[in-house]
Amino acid sequence: MDTLSLVLETFAPIEGRRILDIGCGSGVLARALAERGAAVTGIDPGEAAIRAAAARVPDARFERASAEAMPFADGTFDGAVILNALHHVPGPESALAEAARVVGPGRPIVVVEPLAAGSFFAALRPIEDETAIRAAAQAAIAAAIASGAFSCPRDVTFERHETFPDLAAFLDWVTAVDPARKAAIAADPAGIRAAFEGAAAPGEDGYRLTQPLRAHVLVPAR
Repeated sequence: MDTLSLVLETFAPIEGRRILDIGCGSGVLARALAERGAAVTGIDPGEAAIRAAAARVPDARFERASAEAMPFADGTFDGAVILNALHHVPGPESALAEAARVVGPGRPIVVVEPLAAGSFFAALRPIEDETAIRAAAQAAIAAAIASGAFSCPRDVTFERHETFPDLAAFLDWVTAVDPARKAAIAADPAGIRAAFEGAAAPGEDGYRLTQPLRAHVLVPAR
């Protein structure tokens, strides 16, 4: 199981589906969906991310917007994906409610979130400790389901594996996601190197890190 497989299964047949990519970043998922015939719209609060996504997927639509207040009418989309983004939203409960509004009742929302576990998390932790915000995202999902606002026909945990040739490549990856992390890296380079080398599994191709992910398919009830 991986994220793309789950998304394609959830929205099959994907061709022609109006899919909203919430927290689209540089457009990696958007491109994969657009290549398979989906009509993709992406939002992200970062201006640089939106520019990069638009360059990567010229046939898709991208707008700079917050997940908590999206500039779309009710029921605009056939479904939405929130990939590794909910824990970055200050109000994850509001983001889920807003996603439900723009897709409408009965249309699925795929939420994939990293857990506070695994070797990737251990290597990242001295740069940015996401323990609390990752837990808050899971709590928001659980509360949304418990409230009856969403049903959850699928809840699955799987692993993502990343291989980096060296520490520098890992740091490039994590700062591309959030440039603000550069300050923490500069403040403790020795500690960050020790955490990376202690967490990563060395191999012929480089250093392997594993990140457990939990995916929920949420279906708005109203």
